Amino acid sequence: MNAPTKNDIANAYCIVKQYAHCTPVLTSQSVNRILGCEAFFKCENFQKVGAFKFRGASNAVFNLPDELAKKGVCTHSSGNHAAALALAASLRGIPAYIVMPSNAPAIKRKAVEGYGAKIFTCESTQEAREKELERVQSETGATFIHPYENFDVICGQGTASLELLQEVNDLQTIITPVGGGGLFSGTLIYTKETHPSIEVYAGEPLNADDAFRSLRDGVLYPSINPNTIADGLRTSLCPLTLSIIQKYTDGIFTVTEEAIVDAMRLVWERMKIIIEPSSAVPVAAIMQNREVFEGKKVGIIVSGGNVDVEKLPF
Repeated sequence: MNAPTKNDIANAYCIVKQYAHCTPVLTSQSVNRILGCEAFFKCENFQKVGAFKFRGASNAVFNLPDELAKKGVCTHSSGNHAAALALAASLRGIPAYIVMPSNAPAIKRKAVEGYGAKIFTCESTQEAREKELERVQSETGATFIHPYENFDVICGQGTASLELLQEVNDLQTIITPVGGGGLFSGTLIYTKETHPSIEVYAGEPLNADDAFRSLRDGVLYPSINPNTIADGLRTSLCPLTLSIIQKYTDGIFTVTEEAIVDAMRLVWERMKIIIEPSSAVPVAAIMQNREVFEGKKVGIIVSGGNVDVEKLPF
């Protein structure tokens, strides 16, 4: 599979903007003082389904030829991609079949059900997800829309940075979270091919640091039993996302679980917006690497806001 280009992302935006929200960019003087930089939060927590994932899902679903679309779409996901695909499928009027791990947050499972998808439960390992999906796909004939190893999905995710760069001039740095790498890859492609001087980083939990190690060693490491509160970042990179990251990134920072909780609480308290733990990871990366971001104009892509409020970490 070839990597997308900035033109592919611009083309995807023609579809995505018909279905997705153009999310706001928020700032906070008190947060700026604490972080030591001028931070611009691209709030995908206000996106449909509460996460950036709807961008990629809607682009993939509405790009499907009619003869494939009528059999539906399927995927495996811990939550945000599942909800995004379910909503996109319902908007197109086609079925969605979702394989979810047994430890997926209840709020995310409820959302997927609410969008009309049929859910199949499996163990929380990557192997179990893939095996169950294979069974579902063979029974239904549905098209597999991978959460990140998919050209159209990566293009859709890249539209968040397209909007951010349209709204904020003179950004010096952009940082996103990284799990499977779809958002990070799309951000890298669009940013580096349109504004090569902008540094682009990702934050990743130390307890799920497969992307950091994969980039460092040039080997694709799987994510094995990742024990992190940032449930959206427990997945592994794929060959496509790793190759894009290797080509373009300025680096990946790992952060502790304590730092993720502190960053999440900071945004909740100071900005009065709900972000999920995965979204707090880039903020934690800035807090733990102040010298890299000090005094700069920094774009932070807030990946989502789907939190189980019964299980807050503070």
